[in-house]
Amino acid sequence: MKLRVGPSGVHFFDRTTGLNILLDEVRLDRPHWSPAPRQVSIALTNVCDLKCPYCYAPKNVDALDFSRLLDWITELDEGGCLGVGFGGGEPTLYHRFAELCSRVSHQTRLAVTFTTHGHGLDEGLLRDLRDTVHFVRVSVDGFGRTYERLRGRPFAAICRQLEMVRSLAPFGMNYVVNALTVGDLDSVAALATEAGAVEFLLLPQRPVAGLRGIDSETRQKLATWVARYQGNVRLAVSETDAHGFRFCDPFADEAGLSSYAHIDASGSLRRSSYDSVGVGIGGSGVMRALEVLRNHCEDGVS
Repeated sequence: MKLRVGPSGVHFFDRTTGLNILLDEVRLDRPHWSPAPRQVSIALTNVCDLKCPYCYAPKNVDALDFSRLLDWITELDEGGCLGVGFGGGEPTLYHRFAELCSRVSHQTRLAVTFTTHGHGLDEGLLRDLRDTVHFVRVSVDGFGRTYERLRGRPFAAICRQLEMVRSLAPFGMNYVVNALTVGDLDSVAALATEAGAVEFLLLPQRPVAGLRGIDSETRQKLATWVARYQGNVRLAVSETDAHGFRFCDPFADEAGLSSYAHIDASGSLRRSSYDSVGVGIGGSGVMRALEVLRNHCEDGVS
């Protein structure tokens, strides 16, 4: 098990089983805290073969250099980070994606996860990824025709892909909630249960490119649905959108850059993928960039 020390206590994590043990009665002073965020998401590339209208990824062809990326990930591992989550764009379109997952899995103690639309997974890629990935997130926004309208792919196809993902690793389903998708929550939650998902991650729509974020009426419908939910699949919501929702957070004292950071496809370190403030990761490495970013944070959370 990997050990991490933070403001919430002493944290043990097993990436294979997903077991977390938090000794919150053991509190150490700040100098003993692990310097890296608990989790880091990494946009490997901005390239994607779908055109979802609410996607916030930059519309360019940036992609991270493979060797530099491995160096950054090694730093994060040594700094006490517990896991990296690859995204994009569509991470399966990254030119050395399977090799990257394998290298990280075998050369570090980090959990390897990725978020995908699912349609690029085939038997060959699944074979290459087997035993190197610890968790997969599949984006499924809407049910039936709603999904097809937003994602531009047959709904039956993503249902088949979920069966393939299940054979690779434990998986969760990501769900962008907006006025079009909020009415399908029951149906997609049922699909998550049927497909064997272990988590249902709710992502209230963010404003992007002139498109409004989730409106107040839809947000209230979502809050009502969450309050009434009695399903077996674990519910989650992004930290950025958690205000007003009743979710258990065992790491309530571990916020900001102690909890999470994002590296975009241009090599900039940010507090989240939505944040406009970033620090370029230069030759001094990702931990130095993290220190600079912390100094820029208005709230001073570290």
